[in-house]
Amino acid sequence: MASLFTPLFHHLKEERFNSVYAPSEDSFLLIDGLEKDLNNILSLRPAIILEVGSGSGVVSAALASFLNSSCLVLATDVNGRASEATRKTATSNGLAIEAVTSDLVSCFDPRLDGLVDILIFNPPYVVTSNEEVGSRGIAASWAGGAKGRVVMNRLFPSVAKLLTANGIFYLVVIKENDKDDIEKVLSEQGLKCDTIISRRTGMEYLSVLKFTRC
Repeated sequence: MASLFTPLFHHLKEERFNSVYAPSEDSFLLIDGLEKDLNNILSLRPAIILEVGSGSGVVSAALASFLNSSCLVLATDVNGRASEATRKTATSNGLAIEAVTSDLVSCFDPRLDGLVDILIFNPPYVVTSNEEVGSRGIAASWAGGAKGRVVMNRLFPSVAKLLTANGIFYLVVIKENDKDDIEKVLSEQGLKCDTIISRRTGMEYLSVLKFTRC
């Protein structure tokens, strides 16, 4: 079975990256989920991969390394230091990732509509007060507001528009985010859901969801 390697990310110890979310259990679960679905990813022969909220960039780098630069890898993050970290992760691993500081996908709207083969989002999913949402620093990586859904809900209307006919959307969620409701929301865009991997880490029960067109 094909596998993804964990990219080098020692540079994240530099003081300038203190405000960047370091690779954690959710990051590695997402990499494991993508690894489980590599055959489907390869069958797409993806031309464009877009990771929203890339943080350190390890997820994009893991996938980009496996695909051997055969596609354009894009990444966005609202935190400018995270975009810088993603670029540094890419160069440290001999990869090319175009990382842009942006609120979700606003910088690409509508230029990428119908062009994204793989869309990836490890969102701020932690349940917090809504007042904690909207940071441009490290809190942007975890503060999810009510039900942990405030930020991901803002991306959902763009998902089907961005994807190619056979495109795939991968989303990290926790139990509190209400997977069944997320599935219902995206089904209204003609997308179906599969859970490709789940794992309990501490007090969190994490899952990677996969959405494709019905």
